[in-house]
Amino acid sequence: MGCADGSGDSRGESRRTQARQVAEAVESLVACWLMAAEESRPRLPARQLHALRTVRLRPELNLTALAEHLGVGLPTASRLCDRLEAAGLLERTVQPRNRREVQLVVTAYGQRLLTDVAERRVGRLAMVFDAMTPAQRTALQHGLLGFHQAHTSSRGPEETER
Repeated sequence: MGCADGSGDSRGESRRTQARQVAEAVESLVACWLMAAEESRPRLPARQLHALRTVRLRPELNLTALAEHLGVGLPTASRLCDRLEAAGLLERTVQPRNRREVQLVVTAYGQRLLTDVAERRVGRLAMVFDAMTPAQRTALQHGLLGFHQAHTSSRGPEETER
């Protein structure tokens, strides 16, 4: 009989082997992903790029909600926004419906940067896909979709979009 966590049986070891192999593949994917972002100008740290993308996708977020969404403290989020604002990528404006609340807005320059990073990432992935068979690409697409669905269904609604 195996351990409660499944690590003592052959199925548990098989899952761990698969997980190790996927972890190695994910390392390659992450390296590809980060290199594409590093090619853009200005070159932003991953956390700033993530924050900028989050504001673009969720324009209703104020600074407090952005901090919660990113899982950082309010002072950290504020400094992050300071840097993005200084680079001309983000603006803080007064919320039209609540003048005491600050609204975060991605500037046109910030939009262009996000588009550039996205295009570079797609280009890098397409180069890798060119070296894969159609069956491998389809399997990867289905596998990642299944992973995404399993991952998001196992988390709470607040964590799902992080």
